[in-house]
Amino acid sequence: MKKLVLMGRSEAGKTTLKQALKGEKIEYQKTQYVNYYDLLIDTPGEYMEVKRLGAALALYSYEADVVGLVISSTEPYSMFPPNITCMVNRDVIGIVSKIDKNEGYPDRAERWLRLSGCKKIFFVDSTTGKGVKEILDYLSEA
Repeated sequence: MKKLVLMGRSEAGKTTLKQALKGEKIEYQKTQYVNYYDLLIDTPGEYMEVKRLGAALALYSYEADVVGLVISSTEPYSMFPPNITCMVNRDVIGIVSKIDKNEGYPDRAERWLRLSGCKKIFFVDSTTGKGVKEILDYLSEA
């Protein structure tokens, strides 16, 4: 199975997605530092939000086979620059989280991820597990 690193701003749903992918009980946990698991790397949103910490994300991308750009359907803007995926020599997937929220706009989040360069996009609701199997299937492909 391929190793996945999750990147996105604070409260995008990275840690909840990590819990869903690992089959754990979903409970709120604030990621304080990079958490390195067998097949997952969960990064704090502050690494995305604070410029001087951004280099750490670039370094951790080389520890994984797949980079997952996570953006919530409820986010008012995207932190991912256009065509950012060309900066990484790994597979980069887009993940739209919180698709169950009434105030969300999954189509808008998908457009932002496509603008960033993501070709493969997954739509997930980590609390119900919707879309989680599709990501696991993708990671298990040879």
